[in-house]
Amino acid sequence: MTVPRFEALLAPVLQAASDGMPHKVHEVAPILAARLRLTDTDRRQVVASGRRNMFENRVYWAKMFLVQAGLIEGVERGSFRITAEGSQALAERGDAIDRVYLRSLPKFQAWRARVETKRPDSGGIPSPEDAATTPQEQLDNIVSTLTQQVKDDLLKRLKEVSPSYFERLVLTLLIKMGYGGSLPDAAQAVGGAGDGGIDGLINEDRLGLDVVYVQAKRWDGVVGRPTVQAFAGSLDGRRARRGVLITTSSFSRDADQYARSIEKRIVLMDGEMLTTLMVEYNVGVVVDQSVHIKKVDLDFFEED
Repeated sequence: MTVPRFEALLAPVLQAASDGMPHKVHEVAPILAARLRLTDTDRRQVVASGRRNMFENRVYWAKMFLVQAGLIEGVERGSFRITAEGSQALAERGDAIDRVYLRSLPKFQAWRARVETKRPDSGGIPSPEDAATTPQEQLDNIVSTLTQQVKDDLLKRLKEVSPSYFERLVLTLLIKMGYGGSLPDAAQAVGGAGDGGIDGLINEDRLGLDVVYVQAKRWDGVVGRPTVQAFAGSLDGRRARRGVLITTSSFSRDADQYARSIEKRIVLMDGEMLTTLMVEYNVGVVVDQSVHIKKVDLDFFEED
């Protein structure tokens, strides 16, 4: 079983409201999930941004489409209830309530016309009414695609910079992630003769009570277990317990298993994780465009 498309939830949402009582999406969603026999895995799925539950998001948009069609109406504090038209539609069509049916309803037709009139050039993106996914999922997928392109471009740039610049870059990232100290302090071991495979050190906290040693290299191909073992040996030489091994490529399964099996805490950061963190902490990237998605503030309309 997979999470149903929101079109398939039109009838279930309307049926959930058939008792004429006010309902909320977050209350209806688990009931519908059980009725549809969704697995725990299905129920835990999130949209591309990771910020919203996919099933609840699709229930929400099914509700919104039913509102535009006049089959349910919004009531106080984000609740909704069935309308007389909605009750009639259930009596006449039962489960056969889909987008084809909604398109036949005057209120839905009027809403669709308003959307298309005010909609800018879409660049091939389907309208909310025609898409297989919800508008929120479309937005999240677009953002995810754009973010992946930025990460790909970052990785290409990282492979072109000098080794010393790459080492300073990853130390800058770790400092922006909240580790203590400053870049000059962190870089004190960079490029030193006889550094034993250590490219830098970061205070785990601002007081410097513990230190994390860093090695950052642009290895070619998959980084194997011998490299991780050598780094662990370098930590022994400094009586260190923690280290971060960073590469623009990837680590083998043996390397990952070895890092997990030893007593020392060694974090392996591959190119994917590195560029993800760079985007998250704004290292090597700038905001090109900011879009604010707004919703109605229900508290604002709460009367005394």
